[in-house]
Amino acid sequence: MKYTVLLTAPYMLPFLERFKPVFEKHDLELIVPDVQERMEEADLLKYAGQFDGAVCGDDRYTARVLEACSPRLKVISKWGTGVDSIDAEACSRFNVRLCRTPNAFTTPVSDTILGYMLAFARKGPWMDAAMKRGEWEKIPGKTLSECTLGIIGIGNIGKAVTRRARAFGMKVLGTDIVEIDHVFISESGIHMTTLDALLADSDFVSVNCDLNPTSHHLVNAETLAKMKSSAILINTARGPIVDEEALVAALRSGQIGGAALDVFEFEPLPKDSPLLNMDNVMLAPHNSNSSPTAWERIHWNTIKNLVEGLGLEY
Repeated sequence: MKYTVLLTAPYMLPFLERFKPVFEKHDLELIVPDVQERMEEADLLKYAGQFDGAVCGDDRYTARVLEACSPRLKVISKWGTGVDSIDAEACSRFNVRLCRTPNAFTTPVSDTILGYMLAFARKGPWMDAAMKRGEWEKIPGKTLSECTLGIIGIGNIGKAVTRRARAFGMKVLGTDIVEIDHVFISESGIHMTTLDALLADSDFVSVNCDLNPTSHHLVNAETLAKMKSSAILINTARGPIVDEEALVAALRSGQIGGAALDVFEFEPLPKDSPLLNMDNVMLAPHNSNSSPTAWERIHWNTIKNLVEGLGLEY
């Protein structure tokens, strides 16, 4: 039987010619729209009823979209780990299998977080900028071993960051809504505590939890007020976990010392965002997953999930 697949994963599109033989082998016909960042609800509704399977990035598969695509749509294969843009309950209701690649970006994301901490602790970007302005200014820094790291969400990435931070001699605090394996706690030396205690005692706070109803705007005006005035917030998880308006206010007032952000409430980051003009902020375009090795594994696992989700043998 011939199936049709809507392929909208931006990271796969540049390499599509390399994957086409696999799709042809399984008699899969592709619909490939022009995608920049993601497909919104209205974009997906234009293709409703035309495809049996989907390979997607952070596309907005809402309940409305899933209902419109039902009953033809059988499987959504998400490129990557996070599925917060897909209504999982609606998938279940309309018998759509939802697949992803767990533990997809643990290594590159955890490396990115350490990079941000080193940048702020050692002041590399700021000294570089001063030198290029013709200034010879010794900006005071500190070592990571003098700092405490607080990690919100001790999943695969949180654990990897813990191990890296401990190797630099950092004290690590953790908080999570689920119980963390006692073996990891004893082996890593992480101290599990409450969110309030973590915020009050940390020099760096790294957001590494999933985006879900319990974590939306978890970092807000109230929680930011509990952080040290010198503390740095790092978010490589999902933008809406942080109330961006409250963060901007905290950065402007000096309530916290700075921020490193790879993700934002609205992506791409609007060109009029105040964050773009702040010297105490490091920004990146949702790119902490960058790793050829990780991408390659995810490309093929995403295709495998699609093929098997359609009931075919991979």
